[in-house]
Amino acid sequence: MPVFNVNDMTCGHCAGVITKAVKEVDAHARVDIQIAEKRVAIESTVAAQRFAEAIEEAGYTPVAV
Repeated sequence: MPVFNVNDMTCGHCAGVITKAVKEVDAHARVDIQIAEKRVAIESTVAAQRFAEAIEEAGYTPVAV
């Protein structure tokens, strides 16, 4: 399960944008976002790198945990 710290995710809007980016890679992915911890966990069979790229393209800076 890919897990990323996204330090520039600060609010619910950010979480929504990131969720949308993840769902564009895998519509069936389960996304668990903890805004206070700035953590995004994704349950999917798709490679973590694809999600990292999608989050970056959405304007955020994911760091693999």
